[in-house]
Amino acid sequence: MKFDTKVVRAGIEPDPTTGAIVPPIYQTATYVLPEVGRDLGFDYTRSANPTREILENNLATIEGGRFGTCFSSGMSAVDSVLKLLKMGDHVVCSDDVYGGVSRHFNNILVNYGLTFTYVDSSNPENVENAITSETKLFWIETPTNPLLKITDLNAISKIAKKHQILFGVDSTFATPVFLRPFEFGADIVMHSTTKYISGHNQVIGGIIITNDEEIHERMKFVQKTIGAVPSPFDCWLTLIGVKTLHLRMERHASNAQAVAEFLESHPQVEKITYPGLKSHPQYGVAKEQMDGFSGMISFELKGGIPAGTTVMNNVKLCSLAESLGAVETMITHPATMTHVDVPAEERHARGLSDGLVRISVGIEDPDDIIDDLKQALEKV
Repeated sequence: MKFDTKVVRAGIEPDPTTGAIVPPIYQTATYVLPEVGRDLGFDYTRSANPTREILENNLATIEGGRFGTCFSSGMSAVDSVLKLLKMGDHVVCSDDVYGGVSRHFNNILVNYGLTFTYVDSSNPENVENAITSETKLFWIETPTNPLLKITDLNAISKIAKKHQILFGVDSTFATPVFLRPFEFGADIVMHSTTKYISGHNQVIGGIIITNDEEIHERMKFVQKTIGAVPSPFDCWLTLIGVKTLHLRMERHASNAQAVAEFLESHPQVEKITYPGLKSHPQYGVAKEQMDGFSGMISFELKGGIPAGTTVMNNVKLCSLAESLGAVETMITHPATMTHVDVPAEERHARGLSDGLVRISVGIEDPDDIIDDLKQALEKV
């Protein structure tokens, strides 16, 4: 099957009992066993559920992987990967990661003996130079959140294999439509399915995908043991959202390109970052490894926090919201919202200025999005 067909059909068959074309919601906690020591593949929904299993197989196939393990959130998926490590292990991480990831690493996992080094992974030398004798994992986000840095995954893969280090990629912003990290040597791919994959602001979820059976078995054990699993209904809603993923992503990307070009020429915008602009520092890498540039834009306003809050408070069509990747356009001010827990000194060192604005461009008419931003920017 070609990619677009996989998105709609992979792992999904008509229900054998009724012929229903949409997979049923198996909204059950437990299952009756035919006899002692024998089940029908399921015994308790924390361990496995037919609706969840369909979603796991569907997303793994779309990503180009063999095994998928769904979790109740993107963060629980990240946490589960880190449970592959033990006390004393070291992680090299992209410096511009989602604030929830750095918060989890710096405030929780360090208490269990893990150590972290953050580097600008858009320069592969930084990643290799950060390796210690205890380094067991590279955690790479590309494009990053919110500065949209692009990492050369092929280069990082070569470094990981050379030093026998596990290579994980958070590909939430790109989705399998635009980037498939296994093609560049990744061992693990993570998605917050809350975002583009479900795409409609209706569920929270995450998935870990791998081609390594041992990693998969360990993820399934963590999933069963910890119990951070999505409900059958959430899995069903995600499956419904996935069916239009390829179509939505094409519109997100084309809209974002139009919005980015508008912002690039606006006098109140000091700097704009979008992988689809030739001005992006890693435009060449993005063009080479991605099939499209997705719907995320970040730009820096002249005037710092006052300018940022003015724009936030004056948009009408764009929704002031923390999340991203849905059909509605959403706008965020990282300094006061998504990255408010990151100390100002650290935030500035990472390039997250007080005037930075992040837009998740939706699938509305692009002229309406641009007109809304134009009227809000006029008030700065």
